[in-house]
Amino acid sequence: MQMMSRRDLMGGAVTAIALAGFGRAALAASDQQTLVDQARITIESMGSDPSYGDMKAYLSRSVGCLIVPQLLKAGFIIGGSGGDGVLVGRDKASGQWSAPAFYSLAAGSIGLQIGAQASEVVLVVNNQRGLEAIFKDEMKLGADASIAVGPVGSGVEAATTTNFRADIYSYARAKGLFAGASLEGAGVLSAASWNKAYYGRSVNPRDIVLNRLVDNPGAAALKSTLARVAHA
Repeated sequence: MQMMSRRDLMGGAVTAIALAGFGRAALAASDQQTLVDQARITIESMGSDPSYGDMKAYLSRSVGCLIVPQLLKAGFIIGGSGGDGVLVGRDKASGQWSAPAFYSLAAGSIGLQIGAQASEVVLVVNNQRGLEAIFKDEMKLGADASIAVGPVGSGVEAATTTNFRADIYSYARAKGLFAGASLEGAGVLSAASWNKAYYGRSVNPRDIVLNRLVDNPGAAALKSTLARVAHA
């Protein structure tokens, strides 16, 4: 995949990372559809894990989420992280999910860092402010929208409170060892060329996620999985 290679997030702070390609469902599948399918697998897998009960409860009250099936971290002294993902919106009245808009997430860091880590990441967007921040070009997590590590557990807290403590909650499931940067300060960029490839015409994330002017049948499984997980 090449989505990250053409971006220079945060003034050159991001270390070049060789992003591993996601497995193709079929040889004829597009990179965009592969990413959508991987996002569905991430939501389905994390949604079935009891440790993420609160994530499911917050999804049911959210205005959307950004799913990054593979966020890679690597480094020795100077490190960085990056991955491609999809943003989907949720209509609070109907509970229906939108088609996906394509994004890249990247962060750089300098410090004592040894090791590598691959993580599945779900950013639950709790309110409209968080969603509008993501629509903003070159938004930074923590600067344009507050972000916090989402609570995990049985879901009781999320189900009983109407107040979100942050605009965005982050949930991650990781393999490997790493000591380094968090998602605070990470850059989020829209992938215009991928949106155009997937929908057959130029369309911005707002019109995909909020105004719902386009759709793709390939996103049906992702949307139904999100609906099922959010109402489990």
